Amino acid sequence: MTEIGPEPPQTTDDAAAFPAPPTQAVVLAGGQGSRLRPYTDDRPKPMVEIPGTGLPIIGHQLAWLAAEGVTDVVVSCGHLAGVLQEWLATAVLPLRVVTVVEEEPLGRGGGLKFAARRLPRPDGAWYAANGDVWTRFPLREMAAFHAEREAVATLALARPRMPWGVVETNGLGQVLDFVEAPPSPYPINAGVYVFAPGFASLLPDLGDHERTTFPRLARERRLAGFPLPQGAYWRAIDTAKDLSEAARELAAQGAV
Repeated sequence: MTEIGPEPPQTTDDAAAFPAPPTQAVVLAGGQGSRLRPYTDDRPKPMVEIPGTGLPIIGHQLAWLAAEGVTDVVVSCGHLAGVLQEWLATAVLPLRVVTVVEEEPLGRGGGLKFAARRLPRPDGAWYAANGDVWTRFPLREMAAFHAEREAVATLALARPRMPWGVVETNGLGQVLDFVEAPPSPYPINAGVYVFAPGFASLLPDLGDHERTTFPRLARERRLAGFPLPQGAYWRAIDTAKDLSEAARELAAQGAV
Protein backbone atom coordinates (compact mmCIF):
# COMPACT_ATOMS: atom_id res chain seq x y z
CA MET A 1 0.00 0.00 0.00
CA THR A 2 1.45 3.36 -0.97
CA GLU A 3 0.76 6.33 1.27
CA ILE A 4 0.39 9.83 -0.07
CA GLY A 5 2.61 12.53 1.41
CA PRO A 6 1.23 15.56 3.22
CA GLU A 7 -0.27 18.50 1.38
CA PRO A 8 1.90 21.62 0.96
CA PRO A 9 1.57 23.88 4.03
CA GLN A 10 -0.87 26.76 3.83
CA THR A 11 -0.25 30.26 5.11
CA THR A 12 -2.27 31.36 8.12
CA ASP A 13 -4.33 33.76 6.01
CA ASP A 14 -5.08 31.15 3.34
CA ALA A 15 -6.02 28.53 5.91
CA ALA A 16 -8.45 30.94 7.57
CA ALA A 17 -10.06 31.93 4.28
CA PHE A 18 -10.15 28.45 2.77
CA PRO A 19 -10.34 25.51 5.19
CA ALA A 20 -8.25 22.54 4.19
CA PRO A 21 -10.23 20.24 1.88
CA PRO A 22 -11.29 16.82 3.17
CA THR A 23 -8.77 13.98 3.07
CA GLN A 24 -11.26 11.18 3.82
CA ALA A 25 -14.13 9.69 1.84
CA VAL A 26 -16.81 7.02 1.76
CA VAL A 27 -17.58 5.02 -1.38
CA LEU A 28 -20.95 3.24 -1.52
CA ALA A 29 -20.28 -0.06 -3.28
CA GLY A 30 -23.05 -2.35 -2.06
CA GLY A 31 -25.55 -2.28 -4.93
CA GLN A 32 -26.47 -5.40 -6.92
CA GLY A 33 -26.22 -3.77 -10.35
CA SER A 34 -29.08 -5.82 -11.81
CA ARG A 35 -29.13 -3.75 -15.02
CA LEU A 36 -25.49 -4.67 -15.65
CA ARG A 37 -26.06 -8.41 -15.73
CA PRO A 38 -24.41 -10.71 -16.72
CA TYR A 39 -21.36 -8.64 -15.70
CA THR A 40 -22.62 -8.50 -12.10
CA ASP A 41 -23.51 -12.17 -11.79
CA ASP A 42 -20.14 -12.91 -10.18
CA ARG A 43 -18.98 -9.50 -8.97
CA PRO A 44 -20.40 -6.32 -7.43
CA LYS A 45 -21.10 -3.41 -9.73
CA PRO A 46 -17.98 -1.37 -8.77
CA MET A 47 -15.82 -4.37 -9.75
CA VAL A 48 -16.98 -4.30 -13.38
CA GLU A 49 -14.06 -3.37 -15.62
CA ILE A 50 -14.22 -0.44 -18.00
CA PRO A 51 -13.30 -2.03 -21.36
CA GLY A 52 -9.76 -1.31 -22.44
CA THR A 53 -8.56 0.13 -19.11
CA GLY A 54 -7.66 -2.97 -17.11
CA LEU A 55 -9.26 -1.50 -14.01
CA PRO A 56 -12.67 -1.88 -12.39
CA ILE A 57 -14.83 1.18 -11.78
CA ILE A 58 -13.71 1.44 -8.16
CA GLY A 59 -10.07 1.39 -9.22
CA HIS A 60 -10.63 4.52 -11.29
CA GLN A 61 -12.52 6.13 -8.39
CA LEU A 62 -9.75 5.47 -5.89
CA ALA A 63 -7.10 6.82 -8.27
CA TRP A 64 -9.13 10.00 -8.74
CA LEU A 65 -9.73 10.47 -5.01
CA ALA A 66 -6.02 10.03 -4.30
CA ALA A 67 -5.12 12.56 -6.99
CA GLU A 68 -7.48 15.00 -5.25
CA GLY A 69 -5.70 14.68 -1.90
CA VAL A 70 -7.75 11.94 -0.25
CA THR A 71 -5.66 9.64 1.95
CA ASP A 72 -8.32 7.44 3.60
CA VAL A 73 -11.40 5.75 2.11
CA VAL A 74 -14.11 3.61 3.70
CA VAL A 75 -15.76 1.32 1.15
CA SER A 76 -19.26 0.16 2.08
CA CYS A 77 -19.79 -3.33 0.61
CA GLY A 78 -22.88 -5.50 0.26
CA HIS A 79 -23.58 -7.69 -2.79
CA LEU A 80 -20.70 -10.16 -3.31
CA ALA A 81 -18.60 -8.20 -0.82
CA GLY A 82 -15.86 -10.84 -0.76
CA VAL A 83 -14.96 -10.24 -4.42
CA LEU A 84 -14.42 -6.54 -3.79
CA GLN A 85 -12.55 -7.11 -0.54
CA GLU A 86 -10.22 -9.63 -2.21
CA TRP A 87 -9.38 -7.17 -4.99
CA LEU A 88 -8.73 -4.36 -2.51
CA ALA A 89 -6.47 -6.64 -0.45
CA THR A 90 -4.26 -7.54 -3.43
CA ALA A 91 -4.29 -4.30 -5.47
CA VAL A 92 -1.55 -1.69 -5.18
CA LEU A 93 -3.57 1.28 -3.95
CA PRO A 94 -2.61 4.96 -3.76
CA LEU A 95 -4.36 5.47 -0.40
CA ARG A 96 -5.54 3.63 2.71
CA VAL A 97 -8.78 1.67 2.36
CA VAL A 98 -10.95 -0.12 4.91
CA THR A 99 -14.21 -1.93 4.18
CA VAL A 100 -17.47 -2.35 6.03
CA VAL A 101 -20.12 -4.89 5.06
CA GLU A 102 -23.87 -4.31 5.25
CA GLU A 103 -25.31 -7.62 6.39
CA GLU A 104 -28.74 -6.36 5.33
CA PRO A 105 -29.33 -3.56 2.77
CA LEU A 106 -29.47 -0.23 4.63
CA GLY A 107 -30.29 2.06 1.71
CA ARG A 108 -27.97 4.81 0.56
CA GLY A 109 -28.54 7.01 3.61
CA GLY A 110 -28.19 4.15 6.06
CA GLY A 111 -25.14 2.90 4.18
CA LEU A 112 -23.45 6.30 4.41
CA LYS A 113 -24.16 6.50 8.14
CA PHE A 114 -22.88 2.97 8.72
CA ALA A 115 -19.65 3.58 6.79
CA ALA A 116 -19.03 7.05 8.29
CA ARG A 117 -18.48 5.43 11.69
CA ARG A 118 -15.16 4.09 10.36
CA LEU A 119 -13.82 7.40 9.08
CA PRO A 120 -10.47 8.08 10.76
CA ARG A 121 -11.25 11.75 11.46
CA PRO A 122 -14.84 11.91 12.76
CA ASP A 123 -14.55 15.63 13.47
CA GLY A 124 -13.49 16.42 9.91
CA ALA A 125 -15.38 17.02 6.68
CA TRP A 126 -15.60 14.15 4.21
CA TYR A 127 -16.40 13.28 0.63
CA ALA A 128 -18.73 10.52 -0.52
CA ALA A 129 -19.37 8.94 -3.89
CA ASN A 130 -21.69 6.34 -5.35
CA GLY A 131 -19.75 3.27 -6.45
CA ASP A 132 -21.08 3.34 -10.02
CA VAL A 133 -19.88 6.85 -10.91
CA TRP A 134 -16.82 7.44 -13.05
CA THR A 135 -15.81 11.06 -13.13
CA ARG A 136 -12.93 13.51 -13.15
CA PHE A 137 -13.32 17.04 -11.81
CA PRO A 138 -11.49 19.19 -9.21
CA LEU A 139 -12.79 18.01 -5.83
CA ARG A 140 -10.85 20.74 -4.04
CA GLU A 141 -12.89 23.36 -5.91
CA MET A 142 -16.06 21.63 -4.78
CA ALA A 143 -14.81 21.63 -1.18
CA ALA A 144 -14.06 25.36 -1.38
CA PHE A 145 -17.55 25.98 -2.85
CA HIS A 146 -19.02 23.98 0.06
CA ALA A 147 -17.04 25.96 2.66
CA GLU A 148 -17.84 29.36 1.15
CA ARG A 149 -21.56 28.64 1.44
CA GLU A 150 -21.24 27.20 4.94
CA ALA A 151 -23.31 24.25 3.74
CA VAL A 152 -23.97 21.12 5.75
CA ALA A 153 -23.93 19.09 2.54
CA THR A 154 -23.02 19.83 -1.07
CA LEU A 155 -23.82 17.62 -4.05
CA ALA A 156 -22.16 17.73 -7.44
CA LEU A 157 -24.52 18.54 -10.30
CA ALA A 158 -24.08 17.06 -13.78
CA ARG A 159 -25.84 17.68 -17.08
CA PRO A 160 -25.53 14.35 -18.88
CA ARG A 161 -26.28 14.04 -22.55
CA MET A 162 -29.85 13.02 -23.30
CA PRO A 163 -30.24 9.59 -24.92
CA TRP A 164 -32.38 11.03 -27.73
CA GLY A 165 -31.99 13.68 -30.36
CA VAL A 166 -34.21 16.76 -29.99
CA VAL A 167 -36.04 19.01 -32.42
CA GLU A 168 -35.80 22.79 -32.20
CA THR A 169 -38.85 24.79 -33.31
CA ASN A 170 -39.85 28.43 -33.34
CA GLY A 171 -43.02 30.11 -32.08
CA LEU A 172 -44.83 29.30 -35.32
CA GLY A 173 -44.17 25.59 -34.97
CA GLN A 174 -41.61 25.53 -37.77
CA VAL A 175 -38.73 23.10 -37.35
CA LEU A 176 -35.40 24.92 -37.14
CA ASP A 177 -32.89 22.20 -36.43
CA PHE A 178 -32.21 18.66 -35.21
CA VAL A 179 -29.76 18.28 -32.32
CA GLU A 180 -28.30 14.86 -31.58
CA ALA A 181 -28.02 13.94 -27.87
CA PRO A 182 -27.82 17.46 -26.37
CA PRO A 183 -26.92 18.04 -22.72
CA SER A 184 -29.88 17.84 -20.37
CA PRO A 185 -31.45 21.25 -19.66
CA TYR A 186 -31.76 20.22 -16.00
CA PRO A 187 -28.92 19.35 -13.61
CA ILE A 188 -29.00 15.98 -11.89
CA ASN A 189 -27.40 14.67 -8.71
CA ALA A 190 -23.99 13.41 -9.89
CA GLY A 191 -23.53 11.06 -6.92
CA VAL A 192 -20.50 12.89 -5.44
CA TYR A 193 -20.78 14.83 -2.18
CA VAL A 194 -18.99 16.97 0.38
CA PHE A 195 -20.30 16.66 3.93
CA ALA A 196 -19.59 18.82 6.95
CA PRO A 197 -18.44 17.26 10.23
CA GLY A 198 -21.46 15.89 12.05
CA PHE A 199 -23.52 15.35 8.90
CA ALA A 200 -23.72 11.61 9.57
CA SER A 201 -25.90 12.27 12.63
CA LEU A 202 -28.58 13.66 10.30
CA LEU A 203 -28.73 10.49 8.20
CA PRO A 204 -31.36 7.78 8.65
CA ASP A 205 -30.30 4.41 10.04
CA LEU A 206 -32.26 2.81 7.22
CA GLY A 207 -33.38 4.41 3.96
CA ASP A 208 -32.41 7.00 1.39
CA HIS A 209 -30.94 10.36 2.39
CA GLU A 210 -32.32 11.88 -0.82
CA ARG A 211 -35.85 11.29 0.49
CA THR A 212 -35.22 12.34 4.08
CA THR A 213 -32.10 14.32 4.97
CA PHE A 214 -31.61 16.24 1.72
CA PRO A 215 -35.18 17.63 1.45
CA ARG A 216 -34.96 18.85 5.04
CA LEU A 217 -31.60 20.55 4.47
CA ALA A 218 -32.94 22.11 1.26
CA ARG A 219 -35.88 23.63 3.14
CA GLU A 220 -33.42 25.03 5.68
CA ARG A 221 -31.16 26.36 2.86
CA ARG A 222 -28.23 24.32 4.16
CA LEU A 223 -27.83 22.16 1.04
CA ALA A 224 -25.66 23.41 -1.84
CA GLY A 225 -25.26 22.26 -5.44
CA PHE A 226 -21.88 22.46 -7.20
CA PRO A 227 -22.15 22.47 -11.03
CA LEU A 228 -19.45 20.34 -12.61
CA PRO A 229 -17.02 22.55 -14.55
CA GLN A 230 -17.45 22.71 -18.30
CA GLY A 231 -15.66 19.82 -19.95
CA ALA A 232 -15.46 17.70 -16.80
CA TYR A 233 -15.92 14.01 -17.48
CA TRP A 234 -18.86 12.28 -15.75
CA ARG A 235 -20.72 9.07 -16.40
CA ALA A 236 -22.85 6.79 -14.25
CA ILE A 237 -22.24 3.14 -15.20
CA ASP A 238 -25.69 1.55 -15.07
CA THR A 239 -25.93 -0.60 -18.20
CA ALA A 240 -23.75 -2.47 -20.70
CA LYS A 241 -24.29 0.45 -23.08
CA ASP A 242 -22.72 2.79 -20.51
CA LEU A 243 -19.65 0.57 -20.41
CA SER A 244 -19.19 0.61 -24.18
CA GLU A 245 -19.82 4.35 -24.42
CA ALA A 246 -17.32 5.04 -21.63
CA ALA A 247 -14.70 3.01 -23.51
CA ARG A 248 -15.49 4.89 -26.72
CA GLU A 249 -15.24 8.27 -24.99
CA LEU A 250 -11.90 7.36 -23.49
CA ALA A 251 -10.57 6.24 -26.86
CA ALA A 252 -11.68 9.57 -28.35
CA GLN A 253 -9.87 11.43 -25.58
CA GLY A 254 -6.76 9.31 -25.95
CA ALA A 255 -6.69 8.74 -22.18
CA VAL A 256 -7.32 5.95 -19.73
